[in-house]
Amino acid sequence: MRVRATPRGWTAVWLVVLAIVQAAAFIAVWRVAVHVEIGQWVDTVALTGNRIGQDHIEEPVDRILNAMSVVSLLAATAVIGFIALIRGRVALAVTATLLIAGANATTQLLKYGLVRPDFGIDPERIYAGNSLPSGHATVAASVAVALVLVLPRTVRVFGAFLGAGYAAIAGVATLSAGWHRPSDAVAAFLVVGVWAALAGLVLLITQREQAQVESADAHRVAATVLGVGGTLAVVACGFALAWLVDLRGDPPVLPAELARRPLLVGYAGSAAGIVGTMGVVMALVLAAVHRLVPRVKG
Repeated sequence: MRVRATPRGWTAVWLVVLAIVQAAAFIAVWRVAVHVEIGQWVDTVALTGNRIGQDHIEEPVDRILNAMSVVSLLAATAVIGFIALIRGRVALAVTATLLIAGANATTQLLKYGLVRPDFGIDPERIYAGNSLPSGHATVAASVAVALVLVLPRTVRVFGAFLGAGYAAIAGVATLSAGWHRPSDAVAAFLVVGVWAALAGLVLLITQREQAQVESADAHRVAATVLGVGGTLAVVACGFALAWLVDLRGDPPVLPAELARRPLLVGYAGSAAGIVGTMGVVMALVLAAVHRLVPRVKG
């Protein structure tokens, strides 16, 4: 067992960098998808594509989204806190709770504080206003990440894949149900990613100097699988959306007037982007968690 294989200082620097990068990515997504006309157009094309095959998935999608409520969020938070407490990790229980609360509060503040300009691209939702970030996607992702933090190392990888899959499905479900544009879910995952990095800093601060970190606890293979898979999905999303931009025309064609193929490409490509973003965020959490929650507290 190696003590302080990597100094806390370097881990803290890494977490600060992650927080800044994910915050910058959030700002980029918000600016392009909300305040740039072509970004709004692509986002709306993807949302309009949800009508393809909607009859076949409407029931399971409704079940997934309706299961997310304030009561279920509180129950999940209580369970996560309880897992940390029975492991004797009081600071971890408090930090995991703050992560969930902070991420969801931030999402609600941003959703009601940000303004969505009207470019005449989505007349059906002109009065809905801003919907970025997605509250449902934030709930799912924050619970998934907090769960990975509190789980014992022996089941942590299983929890990471299960949690990432659940959050990704929830994010795509908001698109499939027509509740949110794809950028809303992506932005929600980035909000959770920023809060995960901040939670990591809190755990480092509360960690004792004699805490022991074992390199064998690093989940390198699982983190690589999630990270590479997520990155490939995001790249595929980029290619799909780039293809869509070429079809936009001048003046731009309204998304509702597009044929089935571009709508399907926009919908499937954006779904890949949602899944990929969650995969990358979870990979970053899994890569660092063994240093934030060491096997031996000291």
